[in-house]
Amino acid sequence: MEKKKKDIGGQAVIEGVMMKSKTRVAVAVRKPNQKIHVKVSRYSPLTKRSIILRIPIIRGFTELVDMLVIGIKALTYSADISAGEEEKLTKGEVALTFLVAIIFTIGLFVALPLFIAKLFTKGTGFWFDLVDGVLRLAIFLVYVYIISRMKDMRAVFQYHGAEHCAVHCYESGKKLTPENAVKYTTLHPRCGTSFLVIVIAISIVVFSFITDPRWYVKFISRVVLIPIIAGIGYELLKLSAKYEKSFFVRIITKPGLWVQRLTTLRPTKKQVEVAIAALNKVK
Repeated sequence: MEKKKKDIGGQAVIEGVMMKSKTRVAVAVRKPNQKIHVKVSRYSPLTKRSIILRIPIIRGFTELVDMLVIGIKALTYSADISAGEEEKLTKGEVALTFLVAIIFTIGLFVALPLFIAKLFTKGTGFWFDLVDGVLRLAIFLVYVYIISRMKDMRAVFQYHGAEHCAVHCYESGKKLTPENAVKYTTLHPRCGTSFLVIVIAISIVVFSFITDPRWYVKFISRVVLIPIIAGIGYELLKLSAKYEKSFFVRIITKPGLWVQRLTTLRPTKKQVEVAIAALNKVK
């Protein structure tokens, strides 16, 4: 049984799964009539366009921007297919949703912990940085827990689990069938959830170097440093895939796997079938 290269990843979308390899992207969606619709497109990473974009950390952030754009397109497309032709989202609606999401994310995970930490500390020093970081992690965990309890999100988290099951089955070299894939764990060390946990941990260290006590300097620096922190997080996640049996790697990926117990649910065979349909088009 030949194990496969670990160069395929994806994400859950509305009633389906997006899978991406080095050259292709496939979005598989279960339509209202229960048929699986698959859209395949060629993929050329942004990092191929310039040698500068392939520099470590810069490379990481560039790859993440690339994935964000692909992910938004996949989500929009899946929403159109699953809802029917008559309910397609306009480009304006997609842009507005994305803008609101960015403002919400900065407000919840940057501004709110910064404000609360300032209330309970002097606004600078070790304790401020520690409280700020712990609050950021706590808010993230509470947020994930709340959305994991929402009925409308259950199918999305099941498809997230289906994506991981299919990728595990493929990487193990087993025949890609719903019966084989559904036996695998829904947790995966290279998941975006694990990446977010790593980024939050890195941010606690990086932000501790911003010693200026003025709140607006701290706020602006936290926003400006996001690309650097994300780039570092990406490089660590890539290393974890290369040295997954290392004791150190298993330690740093363990918290992300714990959080995935909230962001993934055990899928049905029909949901795994959708994930496999997408994966078969990119492998």
